[in-house]
Amino acid sequence: QVQLVESGGGLVQAGGSLRLSCAASGSIFSIRAMDWYRQAPGKQRELVASITSGGSVNYADSVRGRFTISRDNANKSGYLQMNSLKPADTAVYYCNARIMSFSAQEGTYWGRGTQVTVSS
Repeated sequence: QVQLVESGGGLVQAGGSLRLSCAASGSIFSIRAMDWYRQAPGKQRELVASITSGGSVNYADSVRGRFTISRDNANKSGYLQMNSLKPADTAVYYCNARIMSFSAQEGTYWGRGTQVTVSS
């Protein structure tokens, strides 16, 4: 059973920073790609940033230059460094990963999310 657990969310003032973490556990042979999504109240879930197994990254236009995605393959973890936060960044942030298990099965997994609230 694969689990993703996010941490690091909280309340921060506009202009501040937070670092989100995503820890994967379970029967994991490799993590193909890891993404961060967010969902604000009344809005659809949107892709914020993604990173491949090779380290290629991509960002939503709204966060490019302010957020940095990274991963630690040895520790099966991913991170989202968020700087210059704005009230519009307020949302629940979710970790998503495509994982190959030791039984050679690939699946997509979601964490339960961590709340980020940016006050003005």
